[in-house]
Amino acid sequence: MIPELTQASLMGRDFLNVADLDAAELRAVLDLGHAIKAGRWKERPLEGRHIAMLFQRPSHRTRVSFEVGIARLGGHTTTLGEQDVQLGVRETVADAARVLDRYVDGIVARLRTHHDLLELAHAAQKPVINASSDRSHPCQILADLMTLEEVAGPLPKQHVAYLTSETHIKAVTVCFSDIEGRLHMLDYDKKFFLDSLDNLTFDGSSIAGFSKQSESDLRLKVDWTSFTFVPADVFGAGKVIVFGNVCNRDMTPYESDFRGQLQAYAEQIKAKDNLVAYMAPEIEGFLLKGIDAEQSFDSRTGFQLVSTGGYFHSLPLDELRLFIDKTAEVQRAMGFKNEKDHPEVAPSQFEINFSYANVLRACDQVQLYKLVCRQVAMSMGLTATFLPKPVQGINGSGMHVNFSLAKAGKNLFYDKNGEDRLSKLGWEFVDKILNRAPDICLLLNSSVNAYRRLDPHFEAPNQIKVSANDRGSMIRIPFGNEHSARIEIRSVGPDANPYLALLALLKTGLEDVAPAADSDKRTRLRFLPSSIHDAIRIFKASEYATQLLGEEAKEKYLEKKQAVAHRNARELGHRVKDAEILYHHEVTNQYLWNRF
Repeated sequence: MIPELTQASLMGRDFLNVADLDAAELRAVLDLGHAIKAGRWKERPLEGRHIAMLFQRPSHRTRVSFEVGIARLGGHTTTLGEQDVQLGVRETVADAARVLDRYVDGIVARLRTHHDLLELAHAAQKPVINASSDRSHPCQILADLMTLEEVAGPLPKQHVAYLTSETHIKAVTVCFSDIEGRLHMLDYDKKFFLDSLDNLTFDGSSIAGFSKQSESDLRLKVDWTSFTFVPADVFGAGKVIVFGNVCNRDMTPYESDFRGQLQAYAEQIKAKDNLVAYMAPEIEGFLLKGIDAEQSFDSRTGFQLVSTGGYFHSLPLDELRLFIDKTAEVQRAMGFKNEKDHPEVAPSQFEINFSYANVLRACDQVQLYKLVCRQVAMSMGLTATFLPKPVQGINGSGMHVNFSLAKAGKNLFYDKNGEDRLSKLGWEFVDKILNRAPDICLLLNSSVNAYRRLDPHFEAPNQIKVSANDRGSMIRIPFGNEHSARIEIRSVGPDANPYLALLALLKTGLEDVAPAADSDKRTRLRFLPSSIHDAIRIFKASEYATQLLGEEAKEKYLEKKQAVAHRNARELGHRVKDAEILYHHEVTNQYLWNRF
């Protein structure tokens, strides 16, 4: 409860800058948040007017405020950009909280993602609101919005303070991806984690494409901007998730950690040219009968699908629809800004779309999306797979990458007078990516099974060309406006390493030399490699691939791809083979690999 004296000092102010609050006022704000968090708002109304937390970004002279209605709010209008939000008169905390829920939704939609809010606050060197993504109750949002453990300081310090004081959190899950994009997770006891932040080590020799046994120790550096709350019924009680970047023993970036490389490159272009790259993925997958269906695959019987429906077609309570609904709900609880979800064209195929974010956050969400899908499916006695083509004779699955660049909030890919409303910069990106398509194909389609998907009879984007309408093209130009103008790279497989794929596309578009002018370069008929063997041959000989990744990382990646290719027939044929499933990098394990 806010003390009367302090409450009086807060009255009459339209906005409060938390940086200007004295110690007593700040403690009052914290006490109020903790009171609501403890559920005491249910017992009696909380006194007070409203508290606004104002972040000022000097370079842009913009402000983002969170109006918090507590009780008996008078009629009040506040402005967020060009959008007016009318809070109106509310008589109870519950009423105010319901308004707050809608209000927060509007703010988050405008900021695109919670991650952008953290970046904004961090850039302004102001206190960071540690907002939970658990929207199970509006007052939980209010409580989390008000969890301010320090007035100022760097992001790690604030998260450490939060973890130290939050008794409900028992463990921290640190995630990282290997060279092929498979997600790995380590659960640390919270106290050990906090005590060992500067010395989180693991055995790199047991991770695909990482260090040799004789030099195995690697280290993890926590990326606090990836801090994510997770629902207990899916991930277990008392856990939060963060992503870590892999480092050498001396804490220098590890050459095979493409998340770290992508983050460094994104920071580089931001510092140099004030550029921000955004990505929105569309990731398709299949729902299969049985747990661990991939590891028990038998080509004689194939996979068993759970649904016989098709595009936008499923019964409201069939297994596929229930799976989609539960997965979408988990994503909302984790802070995903969901857009739409639906059954895809093939039977038992699904797609759950979420909004765009900066490339690093978007790639993290790709990894979390696949993790959530697999966990939800397992809880239903099923398997979610992101194999590009698990069943012959029907459409395969892709990861369509919607990509754009922005500078000072302006979409650089938009030009109302440009061809298909795409700017000159956008078309240069398209030309460079098409020109290098054979060189980087192995990075975008990284498995034997991925080349089975690139079949032109099933909407497969195997043609190295661009089109506004033809979905067989490698790149499509969706119809867009100043906010949504983008390019859609359709040839990426859902099993690709998202960090590596986006690093390759971003660096190619920004740094590569534009191909010589050729009037029919974009439209003449060229095709992506038809098998992983062809893709490996082109990649191995490519000087551009070496320039893109560096000699050592290229050799490590190539070694993993060759090892799998050598276990598979050179011709794909008309039947999905055991080897392309059992030795797939997202499926295989030590037991399966050593049965060869």
